[in-house]
Amino acid sequence: MKYAYYPGCSLEATAKEYNLSAKLVAKKLGIELWEIPDWSCCGATAAHNRDYLLSLALPARNLAIAEKEGLDVAVPCAACFNRMRTAETAVRESRDMQKRISEILGSEYKATNKTRAFLDVVVNDVGLERIKEQVVKPLKGLKLAAYYGCLLVRPPKLTSFDDPEEPMTMDRLIEALDAEALSWSYKTECCGGSLSTARTDIGVKMIYQILRHARDAGAEGIVTACPLCLLNLDMRQAQAARVHSDQLNLPIFYFTELLGVALGYEPKDLGLDTHFVNPVPLLEANGL
Repeated sequence: MKYAYYPGCSLEATAKEYNLSAKLVAKKLGIELWEIPDWSCCGATAAHNRDYLLSLALPARNLAIAEKEGLDVAVPCAACFNRMRTAETAVRESRDMQKRISEILGSEYKATNKTRAFLDVVVNDVGLERIKEQVVKPLKGLKLAAYYGCLLVRPPKLTSFDDPEEPMTMDRLIEALDAEALSWSYKTECCGGSLSTARTDIGVKMIYQILRHARDAGAEGIVTACPLCLLNLDMRQAQAARVHSDQLNLPIFYFTELLGVALGYEPKDLGLDTHFVNPVPLLEANGL
């Protein structure tokens, strides 16, 4: 199976380990990723607050390149996925918008291809049974909280691959790797996004609530598919613990990192040694 691959800005910077681990697990699972040549920023998160047409044209440019190749687009980042689905839907549902976006791009874009979350591709196209067959290091003993955040499964009209209130795609993947996916109430709560820098007092409070609820549910780690969510929960964790006089020390994983461990890759090869909250001791304690 072959997809156009859109890493997006975060995976070239603060989320390099996501890019690295996504490519490694794709190779192991037989997913061919054709990285969109000369890809450009999708506009997340500010463009749609400034200029509506620009917010559609930015992601549409990348989708148009993939469309010429006849490929659906696999997108690891939840924010990029959300913006691309927005552009795709707007063009597909309006002939007038299709013409306007094509004029802006200087080439035709008809939205004949589809944007897919990389999590969706892994779980629903590769399939859990095939993944189970390739697991060489079961994650048995790990208790994990699947954290989807607010952009991966919302709004449902756009994202469409999972339930917006009780998503289970990542939970089912965790269980297929032989870990325990815990039930908890904050799996789709917002982490605060850019508030961690614009209004740190509010952002840190939102981050703490997610971390605390995961810990109180019995989680030893949180699993996500969003670079901004991981950055907030990982980098700001020490600050959240200090502000709220609490001890946290909760490792945050990209789902591709844990999948990579289960498929036999070494933690360092997946970039796990670059996290602020070191997840390696937890893996070592479970023989991983």
